[in-house]
Amino acid sequence: MVDTAVRPRSALRRAGIIAATALAAGGLVAAAPAVALPSAAPPGASTTAGRPAPPALATSTGYGGAVTSVDAEASRIGLEVLRKGGNAADAAVATAAALGVTEPYSAGIGGGGYFVHFDAATGEVTTIDGRETAPAAMESDAFIDPATGTPYAFANAVSSGLSVGVPGTLATWETALDEFGTESLKEMLKPSILLATRGFAVDETFRAQTAANEARFAQFPATAELFLPGGELPVVGSTFRNPDLAKTLREIALEGTDAFYDGAIADEIAALVQDPVTTEGATLPAYPGSITTADLAGYETLMQDPTHVEYRGLDVYGMAPSSSGGTTVGESLNILENFEPTADDPGQALHLYLESTAHAFADRNAYVGDPAFVDVPTETLLSQEFADARACAIDPGAASVKPVAPGALDATGCATAASAERADTENISTTHLSVVDRWGDAVAYTLTIEQTGGSGMTVPGRGFLLNNELTDFSFVPNPDDPNIVEPGKRPRSSMSPTIVLEDGDVRYVLGSPGGSTIITTVVQILLNRIDLGMTMPEAVAAPRATQRNTAATLAEADFIAEYADDLAPYGQALSPTGEIGAAATIEVDADGLMTAAAEPERRGGGTGLVLEPAG
Repeated sequence: MVDTAVRPRSALRRAGIIAATALAAGGLVAAAPAVALPSAAPPGASTTAGRPAPPALATSTGYGGAVTSVDAEASRIGLEVLRKGGNAADAAVATAAALGVTEPYSAGIGGGGYFVHFDAATGEVTTIDGRETAPAAMESDAFIDPATGTPYAFANAVSSGLSVGVPGTLATWETALDEFGTESLKEMLKPSILLATRGFAVDETFRAQTAANEARFAQFPATAELFLPGGELPVVGSTFRNPDLAKTLREIALEGTDAFYDGAIADEIAALVQDPVTTEGATLPAYPGSITTADLAGYETLMQDPTHVEYRGLDVYGMAPSSSGGTTVGESLNILENFEPTADDPGQALHLYLESTAHAFADRNAYVGDPAFVDVPTETLLSQEFADARACAIDPGAASVKPVAPGALDATGCATAASAERADTENISTTHLSVVDRWGDAVAYTLTIEQTGGSGMTVPGRGFLLNNELTDFSFVPNPDDPNIVEPGKRPRSSMSPTIVLEDGDVRYVLGSPGGSTIITTVVQILLNRIDLGMTMPEAVAAPRATQRNTAATLAEADFIAEYADDLAPYGQALSPTGEIGAAATIEVDADGLMTAAAEPERRGGGTGLVLEPAG
């Protein structure tokens, strides 16, 4: 059983956030005049010379603290918090806020996420569920077209108010700082206010993501104005500024999260969701949603126990439902415990990896949803006995016919249960950060607005996109499906922020974006590092494949080139796909040496930084 505790935002307000007298005496405005909005600075990309992007460094080794993310600016901001004496929770919030500026299509205050925290002093791992929720007025048939009786087209549902869940990101930051941090939200937002004001250098990834969304961004005037100024894509090397976001973050810093959940921002979010504003001649239907100001005011984070399994003598902690990440990663590893994959036989090792995740995904899809609405058998899914029964169904020498059936919860031997496999609509965007501080505390935090570009709708004058998380629900209201829409429910997620301990000390911190491929990315990195003997940078950079109980096993081109022949004797057919995941990891060895390893190439390459570089 997973213990949960609701944390109302009103109980978490920190005195330093909302004390106007303190601010006037030397707070945000007085102490940091550079964050005042330049009145002439236009939003979007500017071709004027701007501050150059900090150099990207995928891997660093050293001591005293480490931060990894997909973005150099964000990692640098998080490391500076550690340098000034902040702890892992402080740095994680500051890094996440910066990612909302530089990665606006993947994260930001219009979304939600999952925060896993390790306290080295107590040995306790705790999690915060900051997942978005369905509005109180949303019904189970919300994604069914009343004119046809069939589900809306996914592409139309995404870009609409109907897809927007009540955001949980700001509430997560508030909870994290209140429970684990040493700094105020006001202080942790300062760097991002400055970053949004002065801007960041546009890279190939940002331009490509904008181009991929150009047609739908053009349908929403506030989005087009911000991200397609003058109707043009941002130019690589130009400076992208977001003064509206700086203004919004400053307002939150001055007034606390009530400015977002109970104030004018809440009014503006509800108005846009209920009545999406589109450009003249727009072709998207932009269905209205049902979020109200009461939904926003009532949002609550959940603090709960993590998932936990033991793997090769290590303690692996993850996120319990509403995320399916912790249970599915844990079950996959428990299945692999029945075998001995080694680097000496990469074909069999990868065959066993693909089979373990396929079987774990069958159980995820059959049993996992929001535990406030569904009786999720978390304890069973994480038990070694259940995994042993699932491993019994795996042939070490031959691929299973996919999809495989889920396991019977009371299984003995190799018993399975009847269940229909359902389509997975979770998208591949999202972002992740990992932090370890000088005291050995750690944070793995995955946050998202779901689709790259979220719903496509920018709150006018506020500089942030709203999520489309509700499209993670199953569209068809089947009562046997644990992930159908229900009022107030959190849609199932695959986000898998993971912390691994050895003898009570942090050893690995990791996670990734990638929709449901997040789960397989985390499992494959752990397999690479623990079983196949790769270093952590090698484990992150290695080519990937993903098997999620689907007929096709998707694989990156380099994976196919390197392993297709090894997997062919097992009947594992591979289908090409693009990049899988974009991990951000940290390893701490027994002597305290930290290796901050981000992606060297995927998503343009990430940045891993340490406080005191080795040597």
